[in-house]
Amino acid sequence: MPVSIAGKKGAVTRVSEDEHPRPETSLAQLQALKTPFRQPGSVTAGNASGVNDGAAALIVASEAMALQQGLTPRARIVATAACGVEPRLMGIGPLPAARRVLEIAGLSLAQMDVIELNEAFAAQALAVLRQLGLPDDAEQVNPNGGAIALGHPAGHERRQTGADRHARTGTAGRPLCAVHHVHRRRSGHRHDY
Repeated sequence: MPVSIAGKKGAVTRVSEDEHPRPETSLAQLQALKTPFRQPGSVTAGNASGVNDGAAALIVASEAMALQQGLTPRARIVATAACGVEPRLMGIGPLPAARRVLEIAGLSLAQMDVIELNEAFAAQALAVLRQLGLPDDAEQVNPNGGAIALGHPAGHERRQTGADRHARTGTAGRPLCAVHHVHRRRSGHRHDY
């Protein structure tokens, strides 16, 4: 949906298409990118998520309140977990959070149809997948693209992912942490988070 944004000096900019993905990018261009980090670093602008703008809205309410307001519940929060890791392990935070929330919910990764994994960097995403025991190319992980392909609108990305999933496929997710979701399909149009 096109959006018009007024700048500081009153000039209006109309944004009508996404900045990501960039289909004109070639493999040769990606291979030529340099890492901004110490050698032998592997993270480049080509395998890291881009910074994007975004907006999302989410209504969280009890089932009784939703029905009272004439709304049909589309999902249910079953369990949540927040876990921290040492700063030097940045990006691996979804791992302990995933394990903890699945333990709380009494579920396993094998029971999940979709896993939404934040891809700050390709190496970070692969590390999480491997530690969770999933193959690098697991079909249920980010089936509609992750942050490397779609960009990283910080602050709303996971709400965007859940909303997009509802709009595209009628499924929602089971949050593992602020940047990591798994989804389990249920009968009808109500889904577990």
